[in-house]
Amino acid sequence: MTFLVWGWRRADASQVLAWVPDAEGGRGVAMPRRTSATKDPTAVERANLLNMAKLSIKGLIESALSFGRTLDSDYPPLQQFFVVMEHCLKHGLKVRKSFLSYNKTIWGPLELVEKLYPEAEEIGASVRDLPGLKTPLGRARAWLRLALMQKKMADYLRCLIIQRELLSEFYEYHALMMEEEGAVIVGLLVGLNVIDANLCVKGEDLDSQVGVIDFSMYLKNEEDVGNKERNVQIAAILDQKNYVEELNRQLNSTVSSLHSRVDSLEKSNTKLIEELAIAKNNIIKLQEENHQLRNENKLILMKTQQHLEVTKVDVDAELQTYKHSRQELDEMYNEARRQLRDESQLRQDVENELAVQVSMKHEIELAMKLLEKDIHEKQDTLIGLRQQLEEVKAINIEMYQKLQGSEDGLKEKNEIIARLEEKTNKITVAMRQLEQRLQQAEKAQMEAEDEDKKYLQECQSKSDSLQKQISQKEKQLVQLETDLKIEKEWRQTLQEDLQKEKDALSHLRNETQQIVSLKKEFLNLQDENQQLKKIYHEQEQALQELGNKLSESKLKIEDIKEANKALQGLVWLKDKEATHCKLCEKEFSLSKRKHHCRNCGEIFCNACSDNELPLPSSPKPVRVCDSCHALLIQRCSSNLP
Repeated sequence: MTFLVWGWRRADASQVLAWVPDAEGGRGVAMPRRTSATKDPTAVERANLLNMAKLSIKGLIESALSFGRTLDSDYPPLQQFFVVMEHCLKHGLKVRKSFLSYNKTIWGPLELVEKLYPEAEEIGASVRDLPGLKTPLGRARAWLRLALMQKKMADYLRCLIIQRELLSEFYEYHALMMEEEGAVIVGLLVGLNVIDANLCVKGEDLDSQVGVIDFSMYLKNEEDVGNKERNVQIAAILDQKNYVEELNRQLNSTVSSLHSRVDSLEKSNTKLIEELAIAKNNIIKLQEENHQLRNENKLILMKTQQHLEVTKVDVDAELQTYKHSRQELDEMYNEARRQLRDESQLRQDVENELAVQVSMKHEIELAMKLLEKDIHEKQDTLIGLRQQLEEVKAINIEMYQKLQGSEDGLKEKNEIIARLEEKTNKITVAMRQLEQRLQQAEKAQMEAEDEDKKYLQECQSKSDSLQKQISQKEKQLVQLETDLKIEKEWRQTLQEDLQKEKDALSHLRNETQQIVSLKKEFLNLQDENQQLKKIYHEQEQALQELGNKLSESKLKIEDIKEANKALQGLVWLKDKEATHCKLCEKEFSLSKRKHHCRNCGEIFCNACSDNELPLPSSPKPVRVCDSCHALLIQRCSSNLP
């Protein structure tokens, strides 16, 4: 008697049913029998989900690294990863009853992340603001995609797993998120931080998607291996194409930035031209003021000469009057001393002003150094001044000529100042002479007193003659009083003239300081002009180098396009794989470069591939190896009648 045993496993209870036939050979009765090692079905489900998560995460990381670019939402391994994660989060969810239906979604536990992890508030707010999402499941799917793009999915889910008391409101005790398998999956999710994903959540219909796991992606066949090799080759070609496109974009961006810099420099040049025009107008005004000052100086010199002549005449008159009156001479002597003190004080004030000007000079030099530093910092913004440099050169020549004229004016003013100083020295000499004359007059007075004593002895006998002399002296006193009034008025006029001359001298000094500052500005402009010339030459060289690089890149792009057209049906050999020429078998080096044959795709040296022929894929003549060249010529000769 033979027994037939047929067993299976159910989800609700693990039993094995044994079918035992009758003695008559009928169907028999199903006899339940317990297996020796029974397993919990929820544990099996958790193990299956854990294995699927491992496979999906491992396959996603390997495919993304081989793909070498940012992943889109249409990438199949990425879609399967989200499906597996959805199944893992759904495992063991509690069913929540509502008025209309039963609710079982994963959006509830994901909303808890905002309370536990403050940085997740941005994701929750952005998911709620999406207009196309209507169901909690769609919001949960969008949340998973945004967390992957932020590279913080593992951090967010780790916060959930730690708070098991809060998770118990949403999951059963045997759920995957409540057991050790959830912590293992969170640890695996850390590896996804290597991946860069760019997912568009707004346009996708996340509410109505059906999450089905595709097991065919994780089963390997020979056809899949061949497809992978082809995909690798296609990916290499696409990488070359993307590299060329990125180079073109970078070159376009550099050209646009250069254009913007040229525009900014043109604007700055127009501003400099306007400033130069303003400086020209200021120089013209200064020249006119210089002419006016020269005329005023001439008038002042004429007046001083006239006053000196008048003073000479008045000094002679004063010498005669000093002989007659000693008291008035003493008063005049004291006033002259006061004037000398005032002049010495004025001289000290002038020296103090000169010291202040020297300190101001040092401060101006420090300011000029700071300005030079600012100019060095702004050198990077000055590019492309070809046409405007010629105008600046002409303007600099005009400024140099005008500066020479201003320097001549300065020399003339310095001569005038020297003349005025000589005149002041002469006045001091004249004052010293007056003092000497005063001393002589005092001696004469002493002699006169001695004579008066002699006359007094004689006056006793000659009283009549003395009375006559007294009347005469009274008349002389009246005349002397009138002369003193005239002298006082003349002194006041002299003091006013001296003050005017001092004001003119201070004005001339201010003008000289302004001219010196203009000279320094001109020297600074010359330095800037030289620096701009250097920058201009350097930038011209840089532009020439950029032009050469652009031309070389264009030629390389054309070669790559021709190579891509020719390689549509061929296998393009990689440069790393070839170390020797295929024909002459010589090793490649810096002098012996590698060249691809556009017909067969192999790599040859320059001597073995210096032929060019038009191919069907490209009408222009392309580099071909010697063997392909001979074959193509034979075909052409055989096709000819």
